[in-house]
Amino acid sequence: MHKFFDWIINPNSIAVAVVALMAVMVGSAMPIYVGLMGAKISNLLIPPILLIFVICLALDRKKIIIAVILFRSAGDVFLETTKTSFGGVSIGIGAIINLVVLLIAFLLVVEKPKLFPKKLALFWLPFLLMALFSVANAPVKIEAIRFYLTFLSYFAIFIIAIYLVRTPQDFNKLIRLVVWSSVLPALYALVDIGLHMRGGAFRLQGTFSHPNILAFYLVLVITLSLYLLKTRLFPLKTLGRLSVTLNMIIMIGMLLLTQTRSAWVACFLIFFMYALFFERKYFLYLLITPIFVLLIPSVRDRLVNLDSSNEVYQYAELNSFSWRISLWESALGWMETLKYLAGYGLESFKFHSRTFFLKAGATNWGAHNIYVQLFFEMGILGLLAFLSLFANISNYLRRIIKIEPLAFFILLSLIAEYLVVAFSDNTLAYLVFNWYMWVAIGAGCSVIMLQSEENNG
Repeated sequence: MHKFFDWIINPNSIAVAVVALMAVMVGSAMPIYVGLMGAKISNLLIPPILLIFVICLALDRKKIIIAVILFRSAGDVFLETTKTSFGGVSIGIGAIINLVVLLIAFLLVVEKPKLFPKKLALFWLPFLLMALFSVANAPVKIEAIRFYLTFLSYFAIFIIAIYLVRTPQDFNKLIRLVVWSSVLPALYALVDIGLHMRGGAFRLQGTFSHPNILAFYLVLVITLSLYLLKTRLFPLKTLGRLSVTLNMIIMIGMLLLTQTRSAWVACFLIFFMYALFFERKYFLYLLITPIFVLLIPSVRDRLVNLDSSNEVYQYAELNSFSWRISLWESALGWMETLKYLAGYGLESFKFHSRTFFLKAGATNWGAHNIYVQLFFEMGILGLLAFLSLFANISNYLRRIIKIEPLAFFILLSLIAEYLVVAFSDNTLAYLVFNWYMWVAIGAGCSVIMLQSEENNG
């Protein structure tokens, strides 16, 4: 009897039970699902893929998450085609992957609760609680719940990275994994260029759902590539250096083709700060590079367009700074004073945008500014919770300076990149970009935790 009780409370048994329960639920729901969703091939693929994930969860969860990290960057181009609207909610294979990530994080914590980073989780708690409160306050609950689950997936991937990194070597391997996740997007970019590049109006989108998301992902990969090339802890061999350097050059070329100006600025600032603190010779590269870049007509036109179009009357001006200023002023001017504290609820900016923004037309616009969006949707409390998350994480990462100063610079650069581009884009909703960023930051935090354990031990 005691053996049976011990088996019941064993974390591995709980994990197996959860996976088995999911398999039963998926199998039982199949007849109903087919009847509701119809015979569309992409719809019929969802249950078998979910079952495959369930089976893999029982076999090796670590390999699943490694596969997700390696291939998720190339997923949107396919996953978008599997989406189906059901009850007002878009359901697809992408949603299944998100669910799997949440489940893997849960199972890892259940199996090894002692490894759960309580202090780091507390950094996330205020923001997640405010977001949860904003769900209850939201005008469209279904969309708010979907957005909240997206936030939870960021936290989940952060926790998973901590569980994956158990040695400094694991940190290096995970960073390499994120960098090599760019191979498939780079190959597909050739297809995108061949099919759609027709003059200066072309913006490279690749495997992502929007050029901006690709651009921010590319800056992240370029930054991590710089770390791999310059770290002294785990130096690359000759072939590895050549491969990473070539990939980095390709990423920079792709970044220019996205025509995302805020990403260009973020990338330039990262190399500028690296030159300032580590290698002054990079200042020479930074002086020479813009000269060649400005010879590219599409890049030059994109930079000139920043100041040339101050009238807001058509979709072509979507990315102009003046358009954003007009949108932000309209939103903040429309807000009631009583809503300054906790806002109008998650996803309320889009919901109300056609009311407060006279130039919205028939489109429900996003804020194109995370700080304005959070203030509008979650109030000053939500905005402060968001900023405190990054402030606390940044302060915690200072401890990695003693282990590897370059790692601190790189990880802090990722945070700075995020906070910079957040001024002009909807980065909080860019799931793939957020996943890769939090994987890298979680991996760095885990290295610090391991060092603390060694010192205390």
